[in-house]
Amino acid sequence: MILAWLIIIPLVGGLAAWPLGRKNAAVTRWISLAALSLDLVLLASLWSASSSQVSLTSGTWLIELNRPWIPQLGISLHLAVDGLSLMLVALTLFLGIVSVICSWTEIRERVGFFHLNLLAILAGILGVFLSLDLFLFYFFWELMLVPMYFLISIWGHENRVYASLKFFIFTQAGGLLMLLSILGLYFIHGRSTGVYTFDYSLLLGTALTPKAAFWLMLGFFISFTVKLPMVPFHPWLPDAHTEAPTAGSVILAGLLLKTGAYGLLRFVLPLFPEAALSIAPAVMIIAVIGIIYGAVLAFAQTDLKRLVAYTSVSHMGFVLLGIFAGNMTATQGAIMQMLSHGVSTGALFIIAGMVQERIHTRDMERMGGFWSTVPRLSGVAMVFALASLGLPGFGNFVAEFMVLLGAYRVNVFVTAFAAAGLVFAAIYSLWMVQRTFHGGPRAAWKMPDLSMRETGTMAALIVVIFWLGLYPRPVLNTTGPLLSAPRHRVLSPRDNAFPSGSFHEAPQQPAGMQGGTK
Repeated sequence: MILAWLIIIPLVGGLAAWPLGRKNAAVTRWISLAALSLDLVLLASLWSASSSQVSLTSGTWLIELNRPWIPQLGISLHLAVDGLSLMLVALTLFLGIVSVICSWTEIRERVGFFHLNLLAILAGILGVFLSLDLFLFYFFWELMLVPMYFLISIWGHENRVYASLKFFIFTQAGGLLMLLSILGLYFIHGRSTGVYTFDYSLLLGTALTPKAAFWLMLGFFISFTVKLPMVPFHPWLPDAHTEAPTAGSVILAGLLLKTGAYGLLRFVLPLFPEAALSIAPAVMIIAVIGIIYGAVLAFAQTDLKRLVAYTSVSHMGFVLLGIFAGNMTATQGAIMQMLSHGVSTGALFIIAGMVQERIHTRDMERMGGFWSTVPRLSGVAMVFALASLGLPGFGNFVAEFMVLLGAYRVNVFVTAFAAAGLVFAAIYSLWMVQRTFHGGPRAAWKMPDLSMRETGTMAALIVVIFWLGLYPRPVLNTTGPLLSAPRHRVLSPRDNAFPSGSFHEAPQQPAGMQGGTK
């Protein structure tokens, strides 16, 4: 039941915080913080209890909960956690706590309702990372949508209504495509086996014609790449990031984008390997276009939050490239990028929120000379700008290096263009710091430096991003067995394309297959 409690506790915390926020806003904040902290303690206990078990090194589920829910329709409460979901659940809870803390003084109106929506989003994200029933997965996928809409439309900035509607339309359209694919897979499996089920482990073995597999895969793929986002499905992202409150931007960049990448790894590749093979070369090219396109547009921005938003388009291009390069090195690099980007870009949005809260503008044309006024804030901004550009020592460097190394084994030409994206990243990151924190002040800004609360928050983020960069071994050891498990094979480094029928592990390991198309 510990997996169910990971989802229930934030929901209960949000429901408790809502009415109490009308009387005492501070109580609401502390309830939210306590709920997420309790979840983190539960996860730590789960990780500690499982770390010595065979399951952690075998690629099987660390812990699993499977109870009937609507047996007449083949729907169950099937939750499980492995190395991949463990890392992402940890990221969710960590950034959730950070989001509550960074909203401490920013949110002053309807505080209770704000925290209800914040915790509901986090509960939905946790459900996405833990669900192994496709109906349940879709339920939590949609659960994330509505509270995020409220978060942007109520507590956002000038164009919040437009941004929230744009976010809702794009993500809802993608979600409906996934629903159609889920139903298609459900009925095809039921007619071929006589068992109608939404259970992931059973659907892995579904016999599909190549045509059916392609169209079903496409529904999942579009839904996940809209959330990622992949060019050309990205237009909702800059507006949503720019207009969202700081906590909303942190969750969008750090967590919601990762649900798209998780869906590709968990569902698209294992369920439809041959269909994924057919689009892999095109997806890798689109990923590189996204890397360069996002970087160029980031450089063209004058709005600080919008600049950081476009960097997410570029960085998530590396995630997409790593996933569809199809070997273990690139895939582990993509997972590292998911974690590192969540921390580094989340921190940059917090910094942008701190600046806006102090001077009430995001226009970099009006900034400059902050280093002499707020040296601690400026120093922290420099740290995460260096992390964003992929400087050695930070988690982003390890991630992007592994993606490029894995992609090089597949396509040298594509990898060369992807590597050029690192140059662009250095340009826009240093340009942002120069215009905002260095030079002469363009206005007589007077603002306080980091408070103790803000200093503690940023220190925690700095520790994590350095830990990922200097000691990535725990993450790699935790996710590695997943990628060699029968349900998720990766290519041999010698291969340059997806093999027919399965994702193969390294040559020294036995071949295996579970699921696929026929």
